[in-house]
This record gives sequence, structure tokens and C-alpha cells, in this order.
Amino acid sequence: MSPVGGGMSPLDDGLAGARVLVTGAAGGIGAAVADAFVEAGSAVVASDVAGLPRDSGARATVRADLRSAADRTRLLAATAEELGGLDVVAHLAGVLRRREIDEVTEDDWDLQHDVNLKASFFLLRDAAELMRRQGTGGRLVAATSQGWWSGGYGGSSVYAASKGGLVSLCRGLARTYGPAGITVNTVAPGAVDTAMLTDDLSEQALAGIVSATPLGRLGTAQEVASAVLFLGSARASFVTAATLNVSGGWLAY
Repeated sequence: MSPVGGGMSPLDDGLAGARVLVTGAAGGIGAAVADAFVEAGSAVVASDVAGLPRDSGARATVRADLRSAADRTRLLAATAEELGGLDVVAHLAGVLRRREIDEVTEDDWDLQHDVNLKASFFLLRDAAELMRRQGTGGRLVAATSQGWWSGGYGGSSVYAASKGGLVSLCRGLARTYGPAGITVNTVAPGAVDTAMLTDDLSEQALAGIVSATPLGRLGTAQEVASAVLFLGSARASFVTAATLNVSGGWLAY
């Protein structure tokens, strides 16, 4: 992926023809991100543990459970074969179980950390190794949460812990793979109007979040997708180890 300043016009984001893998693409923010890359002219492989619609616009769809090492290996191999390589990974897959602290079970802990942290490490590391072998650099963008900073609200403390780990993990990956021209960043959505936020959160809690948000509303999945596209583009060529706050000002940092 050619950086801005390396012979590319600053008006060119480098996404036309970029080879992109999007995880968690069956719905919510992941689906919006996959759609946005397609609209930008990228060649996209979309993946989810659930099935994806045939008319998603992606070049190919791959069902994969990222907790499985075999599935992760198969996903990256299928993506590289379908697209002829890999330039961008937009890793949006994640799982949230809302539980009060005294109700959290080991199964709740293990599921969220296995998907949100453990699987993320191995997927992003292996994708970075693939990019390093290609020798053309690349972009890794992962979805964290405002919980990485706040500790989580509405029974999401374990989820927040896994997402805080993901921020630290991506900073470490950024240091490791920066010399290969690979950037690693995270996007931290605030209150976004998706099922993950609204399905299990009380109306009172949701109203409290909205009232504490300076913009006075929920965000949209498309607004988060715009942030992901920026970090996946040539315009973000000198941005790495960063966490982009997309919360409408709900948290300020």
C-alpha cells in the first residue's frame, strides 16, 4: 500500500483496488465497514461466524469462527487466494455479554476474552506476517470500545477488560510491524445505534448515555465506518498505535 507522500496524490486514499478483509461483517458496524470499502472501490472478503447475504457486494464471503485456529488460517489463506494478497484488515468481530459483576461466570469471561482478545491477537499477528512477507506494507484496524477507557457501563465490565487488552495489544503490534510499513490502529465507538448496544441495555441507561453525549444522539454504523476507512487508507500513512475516539464527545481523550 503506497503512502501519501510516496508518489501518491494527497487526494488519493489508495482504497481503489485495495485488498481488504472485514471480519464481523454480517451486521452492525462490520456490515457498514464492508459496504464502505466496496463503495470505495476495494476488493473485499467479508467474514462472520454467521452467514452473510450473497448480495453483500463483497468479492467473496467466508464463514469463520475466529476462536478456531484452523478457521483463522483458512480465512487468511482464502482471502489471499481470492484477492491475490492482503492490504487491509478491518477486524470488527466481537462479542458482548452483559452481566453484573456478581453474576459473571467463567464461561462469560472465557467467551468474551477468547473472541475479543485471544482470537484478535492471532488473527492480526498472522495477517501482519502475511503482509510482511508481501513486502508492501499494510493496514490493520481493530474495533475496541469506549469501555477500554471507562471500564464499561450496563454490565459490560468483562467486555471492557477484553477491549482494553485489545488496545494494548494493537500498540504492541504497531511497534513490532511498523518497520515493515504496517500500521496498527483501533477505533473506539461510543453509543452507536446497533443491536449490540440496544438489545440488552435499558431505555433509562441508553437515555443517560445520550444525554451525556455532547452531540445529543446515538452515532450510526456508517459514521464509525468512515473512521475505519480513514485508518485503512493511504491518508493515515503516518498514524499507528492510535485509538480513534468516535463517540460524539461522550468521552474526551
